[in-house]
Amino acid sequence: MKYMILSYGSQHDYDALSGKDAEGQAGWASEDVAAMHQFMVRFNKELEESGELVETRGLAAPVHTRRVGARDGQPFVTDGPYAETQEVLAGYWIVECESFDRATEIAGRLGECPHPPGVYGDAYADIRPVVESSQDLGF
Repeated sequence: MKYMILSYGSQHDYDALSGKDAEGQAGWASEDVAAMHQFMVRFNKELEESGELVETRGLAAPVHTRRVGARDGQPFVTDGPYAETQEVLAGYWIVECESFDRATEIAGRLGECPHPPGVYGDAYADIRPVVESSQDLGF
């Protein structure tokens, strides 16, 4: 079964990672960013070597987002970031593994990612099964 592991962030997080001070929090030091990068490379390589990694991608900062909707049947476009949304999808992994429990175990390892003190204390990831056909939807 395939599962998608979704990680979240905010424009504030992207700014801090780039070294900018944001909302009273100091930007990340280059060595903290390097430690996070090394962790992610190692994490992804281990999943690749185990045969469980299908795909992984990080996403651009929210300021590079466009939202498309419809009003009265007419499409409209709004450029990001969005004041009504603090948190956005920052990246994802698609893993193919034996069970939901194994996908949860993999996602739990993301908590081992190094970060500056006081940052990401409440970070989380969502794990969702990937639907392969309409029959998988259950309705």
